[in-house]
Amino acid sequence: MTKISPLSQEERSRLVAKAGRVALFFGGQSAEREVSLNSGQAVAAALEWLEIEHLMIDTGDVFPGPEVLKDVDRVFLALHGRGGEDGTIQGYLEALQIPYTGSGVMASALAMDKVRTKQLWRGLELPTPDFCVLSESEDWVSVMQRLGPVICVKPAHEGSSIGVQKVKSVAELQAAFMASAALDTEVIAETWVEGPEYTVGILSEGALPVIGLSTDHVFYDYDAKYLSDDTRYLLPSGLSQEEELALQQLSLDAFNAVGCKGWGRVDVMRDQEGRFWLLEVNTIPGMTDHSLTPMAAQAAGVDFNELVLRILASSYA
Repeated sequence: MTKISPLSQEERSRLVAKAGRVALFFGGQSAEREVSLNSGQAVAAALEWLEIEHLMIDTGDVFPGPEVLKDVDRVFLALHGRGGEDGTIQGYLEALQIPYTGSGVMASALAMDKVRTKQLWRGLELPTPDFCVLSESEDWVSVMQRLGPVICVKPAHEGSSIGVQKVKSVAELQAAFMASAALDTEVIAETWVEGPEYTVGILSEGALPVIGLSTDHVFYDYDAKYLSDDTRYLLPSGLSQEEELALQQLSLDAFNAVGCKGWGRVDVMRDQEGRFWLLEVNTIPGMTDHSLTPMAAQAAGVDFNELVLRILASSYA
């Protein structure tokens, strides 16, 4: 496993010189637009500090046409959610033959689809909670018996814990399905893993230090991620060195299985028996002041500006 350490000044200078003119895509139209706006501003400040020529493009209304991008050497994607993280913008940029940061079309689409990601992991015998896709004609009692007594219900194609609900009864399960179905055409239910949550940032084929998450909320939801000031980030994670290395390797295996590259983040739960369970892969994690990947990078000695530079370098040939 590649160990991540800070770049030398010579390496930084070489990567900056290779950047060219960068278009920073942010905003978008997904439910995670506000997060993306904040990520975009933070990345723009880093590009400014690095003295990398760039233009900011909010893709909220329409993707920029070829004429806007004709003098652009590469694109930094700070888009979150559908339209920006699901392979759509990646396919558009590939059609224009413009390099971009992060994972490609197929991996982006797959990682955004929680159902197919879990099917892939299960096929490779990587640990992920038992699950099923829900429908209006579901046998709700059978679902509770199979996945319960506590179940997690969520939209299959949303991020930032949008629409995620914890349910303990048939009535709650039905209500959670209706709420998630209003957000997505596909709704997933999975066995709730009771225990601590961890997240592992991936950068340049290596794993960043593990972060343990603790919150007074029912779980690490949208408010806990982006709004609350009482969320506790455990860094060091509290795991033993052997456990941390094992979790980093599992996260890398999960990331690579989906075909992701460049950078990302893997979210994991640990049950009462000490077993790790994979939840999902994020191919464009948040880059805000509450975000986890910059926090983990800082613990590895990689400051925010260098993190942005290294992510940008994932678009270099």
